Amino acid sequence: MNQQSEKQPQNERLRSLDALRGFDMFWIMGAEEVFILLGTLTGIPALEWWANQMTHVEWHGFHAYDMIFPLFLFIAGVSFPFSARKRLAAQGGRQALTRHVFLRGLLLVLIGILYNNGLSFDFANLRYASVLGRIGLAWMFAALIFMNTKSQRTRAIWMICILIFYWLIFVIFKAPDFGDPDHYSMKGNISSYIDRMLLPGRFCCYEFGDNEGILPTISAVATGLLGMLTGEFLMSSVKPIKKVMYLTIAAIVLMIVGQVWNLVFPINKNLWSSSFVCWVGGLSMLLLAIFYLIIDVWKYQKWTTFFVVIGMNPLTIYLANRIIGWNNATEFFFAGIGNLVPSMWEPFVHAVGYVTIGWLFLYFLYKKKIFLKI
Repeated sequence: MNQQSEKQPQNERLRSLDALRGFDMFWIMGAEEVFILLGTLTGIPALEWWANQMTHVEWHGFHAYDMIFPLFLFIAGVSFPFSARKRLAAQGGRQALTRHVFLRGLLLVLIGILYNNGLSFDFANLRYASVLGRIGLAWMFAALIFMNTKSQRTRAIWMICILIFYWLIFVIFKAPDFGDPDHYSMKGNISSYIDRMLLPGRFCCYEFGDNEGILPTISAVATGLLGMLTGEFLMSSVKPIKKVMYLTIAAIVLMIVGQVWNLVFPINKNLWSSSFVCWVGGLSMLLLAIFYLIIDVWKYQKWTTFFVVIGMNPLTIYLANRIIGWNNATEFFFAGIGNLVPSMWEPFVHAVGYVTIGWLFLYFLYKKKIFLKI
């Protein structure tokens, strides 16, 4: 750990970080469907545009919905310097922290497999890659790099080298089995080929490879490391308003780099391309700067409760949406309201009800101080 970081005074929990995490998770707990329907039903151009943003781009390109996953990994990275300092102070040793890092990473991989497949025991058709697995492995390797380097400069060099190395893999190699000359196409890219050769079970979400496959974990480490560099900076003694300014400048630079890199290495979430890391990393940093300015610098905090309730229990809502679901409860409480509106608006009422039930569940846990953490 950086000695300078360890000497900083103990900081209170960043409410902006919890709020931003909740804002991120809000869009996958049913809110995306709310806005898709709202755009379709109203025909308002701005809402129609946002509704279109609530879907994943099939291959090259970017929609706002493609940002949810990397933003969460970025936030997990930001949190690590804070939690690591507390663990080192409470437990008194790097060895315990290292065990925690390995255990958390591997547990997320296991939970991701269970999330995808339940307890089917159909091993030949299991999907082994997962969102949680990508987060677990990328965060784990980023944390190990962070813990075993001594300066922000060294960590930044690690991040840059990872992104360049990952790009060069695609420049040098392509899939040999389809004869597609495009190194970045669905068939021709080396990442999909490695999945086809090495990843057992079934794929998601395109037939030639897995969108959370093996090779892109390398570049995802850079996303986690970017978050950790940001978290370490937030722990510094720099004045808060200057932190906002520096984060904003860095965000803009990253976004420009991402768009320039996009000319030769397309922005692509499935491949987690280096340009994607820079573009989304810049957007993530910009969002954090805005939330930090409003919530932790200007102290406008009352409005954040809605998102903090979600952000304090992200793993809970992610698993609950898959394991429990809220359809029966939504039908029970909101079917009557749906009958009172024109039939075309019934799906919208149901979608709003679904989000409401999920949020009330999290609010109950929040009030009882029940938080699922790994």
